[in-house]
Amino acid sequence: MPKTTKKTTKKTTKKSSKKKLDITIVNIVCSSSLGQDIPLIRLAETLPNTEYNPEQFPGRIMRIKEPKTSALIFSSGKIVNTGARSLKKVRESIDRIIENLAKVNVNIKIKPKIEVQNMVGSGSIGMDLNLNSLAMELDNTEYEPEQFPGLVFKLAGTRATFLLFSNGKIVCTGTRSEVKLKEAVTELIQVLKKKRKNLFLKTLKKVFLILGSILTNSPTKKHSTKMVRLTNS
Repeated sequence: MPKTTKKTTKKTTKKSSKKKLDITIVNIVCSSSLGQDIPLIRLAETLPNTEYNPEQFPGRIMRIKEPKTSALIFSSGKIVNTGARSLKKVRESIDRIIENLAKVNVNIKIKPKIEVQNMVGSGSIGMDLNLNSLAMELDNTEYEPEQFPGLVFKLAGTRATFLLFSNGKIVCTGTRSEVKLKEAVTELIQVLKKKRKNLFLKTLKKVFLILGSILTNSPTKKHSTKMVRLTNS
């Protein structure tokens, strides 16, 4: 019987053409409620890692070492937490606050609900930026290079506000989730690429106009025109 050979087909996996965004969450600002009144004066007298000056500000500052965060605690039980880089760390920070409150016989019986107010991300978009051109081409921008080297750009239709630098570094603030943050950065890149393409086409058009003017007024052109006139005469 003739031998049958089996053809083995190698499965090729297509590499994703999408480039991974180089964006890192550097701060999350959250608010929550402990569900009961908090004796701020007693906390200030007992716990060392706190600051309380009611004449200047009604809230009490509590600093947590691990995770490294800070919290504003109000007598109503409302708290504002900042410094965490993930929602997991936010939860851990609130747990540390509850543990500290228990030391002064303030027992929190609920699991506080976390509401993200602001998420800050930073990273690079992988392209150099001409901030002077962007300040003129884009709407909703602020750029004062004598005072600060970055350009502030509010992305229309989103909560995101960007700080752009000429080396491609960016800071994004205003979004309330990691998904919205990455969506805003992706949209920003599309806007910048479109503006850069338009700027390139405008520059190219100027170059062609200059070249056309040079060729029109060149000595060779004038000489050839003069020779044609002499021949015809």
